[in-house]
Order: sequence, then structure tokens, then C-alpha cells
Amino acid sequence: MKKAIHQGILSIGDIQIPCFVLEDGTRVISGRGMTKAIGMKGRGQGVQRIPSHKTIKPFINNELEVAIKNPINFLGVGSRRKNPTAGYEATILHDLCQVVLKARDEDALKTEQEKRYAQYCDILIRAFAKVGIVALVDEATGYQYIRDRDELNRILEVYIAEELLPWTKRFPDEFYKQLFKLRNWQYSPLSIKRPQYVGKLTNQLIYEKLPPGVLDELRKKNPVTPKGFRKHRHHQFLTEDIGNPHLERHIASVTTLMRAAPNWRNFERLFQRAFPSGHEQLEMPFMEESKN
Repeated sequence: MKKAIHQGILSIGDIQIPCFVLEDGTRVISGRGMTKAIGMKGRGQGVQRIPSHKTIKPFINNELEVAIKNPINFLGVGSRRKNPTAGYEATILHDLCQVVLKARDEDALKTEQEKRYAQYCDILIRAFAKVGIVALVDEATGYQYIRDRDELNRILEVYIAEELLPWTKRFPDEFYKQLFKLRNWQYSPLSIKRPQYVGKLTNQLIYEKLPPGVLDELRKKNPVTPKGFRKHRHHQFLTEDIGNPHLERHIASVTTLMRAAPNWRNFERLFQRAFPSGHEQLEMPFMEESKN
């Protein structure tokens, strides 16, 4: 069984992709991260269904199909679990994007969902190409040894085209880290799984404290689907000039209170004192016009 010697998170806007380097030098990303990166829903096993997708199947060569159907099983860094983690060589994400774009060029993508895959893939390919050039220059000049650890990741986010601005992360990791601390939940920055109760707390602490009617309007624009989840994040419907800056300032204030509180009960008292019930802020043009 191969072992990972390095691991981290590749952040593409709001998408968190666990990535690893194995002891033989293989770069690996998670299957779930791969599907989410190109706009697909579902778990990591969804990657293995891609070769049988009736629209995409004709454009996948045998080599890529074999690679997708045979994930790499490995042990994480310092893992004591006997059950391995499944992932895919990182270059498969690039190859998969190329396949989707080829299907688009042949006018094979018909549904809005399929066209969204192509939009994401196009943006990723262009962003990866630009960051790749920067990385090559850094390697050739030796700058790679002195640059900040997350510098390439930040460059990637800068290069993401305007179409993916809704991916931009609004809730920093520190917000969840402090929330998990106060709730006595185990927090791992490498995990994208969160208790379902986190959504309820996020509404109570953040969205319910926005101007009157904002949360109700967000729920209308972003309803729960029959499958029990929302297609988008609420903040994607806030304006960039007023709504999201206000949201970010409020998140920062709440995070500061959580950091100062020794336990959840103490935090609740601090929060109620800072944002008492019935405290209403001025109504502002928070919402973007619906594009649907």
C-alpha cells in the first residue's frame, strides 16, 4: 500500500480539494474534489461514472477510462487507519477537462448542466495554464524555494475568470475552526465534511443578522431542492459592492467573539450582547437581480 508523505488543500474559490504527494512522487487529488471542481454533484465515486456518461463517453480514450475506473488507494500522512483513501493522479483533472471541452467543441453538450461542466473546465484549463507558467519560471530561477507556501494558490484564485467569482470563499477557515472549538467538535482543515447543524448555526449567527428580509429573499432565490440541499451558497446572491462586504465584516466580528469565548455558553452571552434580538440594521440593496 502506497503512503502519502505530504498533504494539503488546493483551494479554488469555495472548492476545497484535498491533495497528496505519495512516496513515489505521484501527485493525487480526491475524487470528490475532482467532480466538484468541474461543477458535478455527488461523492467521489461519481468520477467512476463519468466514462459511462452518454454524452461524454464518446470523447474518452481507453487510457483515461482505465485511469478513472482504477483509483489509487493509499494511506494518508500519519494515518493509523487500515482503510485506505482513494484518489486520482492530479493530471486526470486536466485530462477530464480536455474531454469535456472537446465534447463542447463538437456541440455534443445539450443540457444546461452539461454546459456548466464545460464552463468550469474552460476556466480551470486557462487558470492552470497561467499558474503552470509561473511555476516553471519559479523552478528555473530557484524562486520556488523562497516563495510563500500558498503563493501559487493565491495566484490561481486571482486568475480565475469572472464567471467563477461566486466560488470566492466568504467564510474563512478560522470561522469554522472557532465554531468547532466551542461546540467541542473535532476540526480538520483537510476535511470538507461538516455536521448538518453547522448550516443552522450559520443562519442564526450570520444570515439572520443581515438587514430585514435578506434571509427570506435568499431562501426564495436559493430554495432547497427535492433532494434536500441548495444548489448554491446564499452569499452568491449578495451584491459585491454592499452585500458581501457587509457579510464579511459580520463574519469577522462573530469570529472575534468566538475566539474570545472560553465555551459556547459564554459565547452566546457575548453574541446576544453584541447583536441583541430585535436589533435591526438599515435596509440596504443587498441582493443581486436574479439571473435565472
